[in-house]
Amino acid sequence: MLRISLLAATCFVLAGCNAGGSPPAANLPSLNVAFKWCGSGSPAFTIGKIPADAKTLRFKLVDRDVPTWNHGGGEVLAAASVPCGAITGAYNGPNPPAGQVHTYEWTVTALNASGAAVAVGTASRRYPE
Repeated sequence: MLRISLLAATCFVLAGCNAGGSPPAANLPSLNVAFKWCGSGSPAFTIGKIPADAKTLRFKLVDRDVPTWNHGGGEVLAAASVPCGAITGAYNGPNPPAGQVHTYEWTVTALNASGAAVAVGTASRRYPE
């Protein structure tokens, strides 16, 4: 067991592996990501440079002013256009305290059929605008 743990640690440190076996995000091709807020539902997204082998897009929202607050995200089938409200389930929309404006950042990861990351991109906007 110790030998396996040491082998895994060596992979992470020396080779830059991650738990999914995909290269680190810094080594992935970049997605072009743009979005607009849509009231109470998840934003509408425009995604460019999606690799041909991408099957799904994983979305993760972070409040850059309070990064420890979990805003979640979700997954949808890979598409260049994702309509308002398409991300459901674990998504918690922006909700800064009254009178405050926060910066929110979406990270979008394109995943292939086996769930490995094949591209990643980010986009940020203030809320409320």
